Amino acid sequence: MTAQAATHRAIEAVWRIEAASVIAGVARLVRDVGLAEELAQDALVAALERWPETGVPDNPGAWLMTTAKNRARDRLRLDALHTRKHEQIGHELEALQADVEPDFVDALDAARQDDIGDDLLRLMFTACHPLLSTEARVALTLRLLGGLSTAEIARAFLASESTIAQRIVRAKRSLSAARVPFEVPRADERTARLASVLEVIYLIFNEGYSATSGADWTRPALCDEALRLGRILAQLASGDGEVHGLVALMELQASRLHARADAQGRPVLLMEQDRGRWDPLLIRRGLAALERSDALGGARGPYALQAGLAACHARARTPEDTDWPRIVALYDALVQAQPSPVVELNRAVAVGMAFGPQAGLDLADQLAQDPALANYHWLPSVRGDLLAKLGRRAEACAEFERAAGMTRNARERELLLERAEAMRADG
Repeated sequence: MTAQAATHRAIEAVWRIEAASVIAGVARLVRDVGLAEELAQDALVAALERWPETGVPDNPGAWLMTTAKNRARDRLRLDALHTRKHEQIGHELEALQADVEPDFVDALDAARQDDIGDDLLRLMFTACHPLLSTEARVALTLRLLGGLSTAEIARAFLASESTIAQRIVRAKRSLSAARVPFEVPRADERTARLASVLEVIYLIFNEGYSATSGADWTRPALCDEALRLGRILAQLASGDGEVHGLVALMELQASRLHARADAQGRPVLLMEQDRGRWDPLLIRRGLAALERSDALGGARGPYALQAGLAACHARARTPEDTDWPRIVALYDALVQAQPSPVVELNRAVAVGMAFGPQAGLDLADQLAQDPALANYHWLPSVRGDLLAKLGRRAEACAEFERAAGMTRNARERELLLERAEAMRADG
């Protein structure tokens, strides 16, 4: 590898680490995340031009932050000329100038320790603002907080680059047009706004854990990104039980990632997984986060309850050791905290494991007419599994085939068709 190529790789690594901090720090000054990202990108371009010649600075994050803030100062001066709001812009420039004195490295290091946590939290709440669509929140979060390129986001979600680019541009325009403040929400808004942040992070994780479409069963890179964001949020909002509940849930589920597919990338169902491949470090981290959530009073929150479900599996050395009655009880609580047909369907699976397949099938049959599950492939899949356990192979075969026709994931479709063929062969 040439020295220039090595420098470019170093810049990419630094940018992935520092992008969110730089954007957040500049956004606090310019109060516009779209403009802040543009200025941060300008700093990245400057690094790509200069560092191959001068070398990577000792404090690359400080260099990027200061360069971006200098760009912000220039932009504010230009705005002053155009708008003639000299007094207002002058105050902003004075504050900005204080941040970029010649001995900026020492000053910036101190400022980063004081401010960057608050800035990152502000950026999370802004990127996940409820006025944006779910798809826009996810894309903008990965762009601003994950440092992912438009192409990387497009690959992760099997969308075209132009679609993702338009989604991001529209999101930033919507935030600007609505004059969404760059701030942590007030106490009366915080719960609802935090729920939006948690939803976005978990959506990113879920897409990695069980891809909705495409040829891959899992996309671990998305799980890693969601875990990184969740851990940051847990540090910034350390007193919130549900934040730790979400982190616990993701850690525990991520511990099973390597066992969820075989060497050929084919899905391996939970009860058939080699538990020796589960990651013990992630299990310990997940259980510790669950304890923190409980200590903070978050035990009855939806994410903490789901983490409790994952913990039941993590603690079971073998499939037979699984505490299925405990899992049913947790699903009972989850139905109360977050009622939905999907939760009810998962509860039916647990009931089938704890009290026999007929009990589970009776519950699944009650959900068959729910319009929310009309195109949900897990309903016929669950029914197929329960019917197979009852020896009703022809019916099970039909259900597995129906499920295969609904899923958009190629690996999952193969698995369902294999299960259907097995029922046909045994029948």
